[in-house]
Amino acid sequence: MTKPQEIIADELKQFESLFKEAVKSNVPLLDRILKYVVKTKGKQLRPMFVLLSARLCGEITAVTYRAASLVELLHTATLVHDDVVDEASERRGFFSVYALWKNKASVLVGDYLLAKGLLLSLENKDFKVLEILSDAVKKMSEGELLQLEKSRLLNITEEDYFSIIRNKTASLLASACAAGAFSASQDDALTEKLRLFGENTGIAFQIKDDLFDYGSADVGKPTGNDIREKKLTLPLIYTLKNASAETRRKLIYIIKNKNKDKSSVQLVIDEVKKAGGIQYAEDVMAFYKKAAIDLLESFPASEARDALSEMVTFTTERKK
Repeated sequence: MTKPQEIIADELKQFESLFKEAVKSNVPLLDRILKYVVKTKGKQLRPMFVLLSARLCGEITAVTYRAASLVELLHTATLVHDDVVDEASERRGFFSVYALWKNKASVLVGDYLLAKGLLLSLENKDFKVLEILSDAVKKMSEGELLQLEKSRLLNITEEDYFSIIRNKTASLLASACAAGAFSASQDDALTEKLRLFGENTGIAFQIKDDLFDYGSADVGKPTGNDIREKKLTLPLIYTLKNASAETRRKLIYIIKNKNKDKSSVQLVIDEVKKAGGIQYAEDVMAFYKKAAIDLLESFPASEARDALSEMVTFTTERKK
């Protein structure tokens, strides 16, 4: 994925500079943790979506850079908090903040990042951007709690699944694209179109992430990890829906009672593959990918449009 990064190379550098400034603190421990967070952060996909959405709808502005920083601050805050909830020792191949500094520091660092993001927008009176991103934070919390509830009861439907991932994952990417569009255009119709584009892309992104649980490649988490955590994702939901009563009972028993047993988890994975759950999820992912691309095609041809299209393809063809 070189073309999108090449098109906005200068803008990404300017964003990185602003982001590093945004996370600075006068508290030595906090500053040390934040420097570690910046050093180990990922591909910056969401800031890239902000910048390219702005370019698609007009010119990148100071508001765009602040929107990109707010998105990355919120995203980073949620990851730090997620590692506490999941008791995860690693993040992107590095020790997580939770592993190095434990619960209290991790929760406070996440809170600090959230506050810094909100203040960045408030101090510059970017009220519309703040409204767009605040809605995403609300939806992400709702998605996480719905998933927690459904994981305990193991009664998740396909409708529940899409409600969860639309809120938990897709809402932030949708808001990133919407914030970028509004920062360049101040046009509500364009903003909504880019929000929907981001939502479709985010749903495809999450389905791809869920499919990794049934593969053999090293993606930073062990195969079957979602099953161990009693997370019912699309391939498994499809399998349970279409399985015989006996097979369904057997799979539910394993997920509830033997989810730590490697051979039992492998049995679930094999059953999902045999039932066509993988292919079904791939087909649904392709549907959302196409929906995102179709929205882009309604815009005039441009480098930004091509770059966003390439990023959509990357989300569904990535190896990790």
